[in-house]
Amino acid sequence: MTKDQLEQEIAELKMDYISLQGDMEKLESTGHVKMIENAELRLSKMEERLADLNKQLAEATN
Repeated sequence: MTKDQLEQEIAELKMDYISLQGDMEKLESTGHVKMIENAELRLSKMEERLADLNKQLAEATN
């Protein structure tokens, strides 16, 4: 991936992450425990992907 592609994917993933956090707040207020657990897993996978993309970006800029 090019540096621009990495930056674009990072930006999109961050927007998805923020959106999911907002959804989780709504789920917490309505007591949907199982859906919250699934969302937490998705957040964790997003965090791992972000770490990987940021590592790739750092390597691409060096």
